[in-house]
Amino acid sequence: MAINYNNNSQGLSREALAKKRARDLAAAKTPKRKKRKRENQEIGQSSTSDLHHCPSGAIRRTSIAYNRATHTRGEV
Repeated sequence: MAINYNNNSQGLSREALAKKRARDLAAAKTPKRKKRKRENQEIGQSSTSDLHHCPSGAIRRTSIAYNRATHTRGEV
């Protein structure tokens, strides 16, 4: 089990945590991610389902469990 630092459930060192936060922020600000955020806000998020961005570019509302298991379908 990883050591639990302040606000750090992964047990990263301070330096590693700072680098990870910088990478995550950079990823969140990419044009592709910004476009998806904008689309999701226009469609309307729901706490009972996710909006799935299909490889074709289409967006469909799916169950949370289905959308967050994309690695099992080879989409990631």
